[in-house]
Amino acid sequence: MSHVVYSVVVSIALFAGILICWEIGRRIALYRRGADLEAESEGIGAVEGAVFGMMGLLLAFSFSGAMTRWDTRRGLVVEEANDIGTAWLRLDLLPKAVQPELRELFRQYVEARLAVYHAVPGVEIAPAELARANGLQKDIWVRAVEVCGTAEGDRARVLLLPALNSMFDITTTRTVAAQTHPPMVINVLLIGLVLASSLMAGSAMAEERSRGWVHMLGFALAMSVSVYMIFDLEYPRAGLIRIDTIDQVLIDLRASMN
Repeated sequence: MSHVVYSVVVSIALFAGILICWEIGRRIALYRRGADLEAESEGIGAVEGAVFGMMGLLLAFSFSGAMTRWDTRRGLVVEEANDIGTAWLRLDLLPKAVQPELRELFRQYVEARLAVYHAVPGVEIAPAELARANGLQKDIWVRAVEVCGTAEGDRARVLLLPALNSMFDITTTRTVAAQTHPPMVINVLLIGLVLASSLMAGSAMAEERSRGWVHMLGFALAMSVSVYMIFDLEYPRAGLIRIDTIDQVLIDLRASMN
């Protein structure tokens, strides 16, 4: 199941679950009222406040964390483009006879890095393209070290090799960042607190004659959409909120390499 389908299914199920829990809470409250259990309701307000507060806190932290990771992934694209661009410029320090070969490897490398994220729609890491990019890393490094070991390439050694290290290291950082998500137990806890809050909200609304459909639907919609947005931010190449546009910096870099 793709990340988009998973997020949509969870959000729809949560929407329905909120309405069901709301109705269950309302019926429990009506039963208690009919059974004259008013005395047992003391302190319920404090419990409800604690659950709603915990839900709001976890919702805020989850959204903030997802947004931070989304912004970090976007920033890493720019950082990688800068690292590649720096290494590309420092190829000028190499003997002119070997520059065309390395520049061609660089062009292939940038194309492979772009394909890692775009080759398969909805998949953040395309293994085949990632292996190709890693192979090109090895080719570039072996050739650069070979050239820098000669008398003609000695002046490039101090500047070019560190730039290549940075260019290669950022790929690991991006791969790890793309695969970094909060533990599943956090999402389960968030959904559980939303459902528990719905149960208590339904109980509190039992004093009204009507079910209060506007409040029920509004609460269910707000919570399910919020949870969907959190899930969507965690997978910025598979959902509605995407970072694909920032890849233009790598596309522009590749265009400048002609």
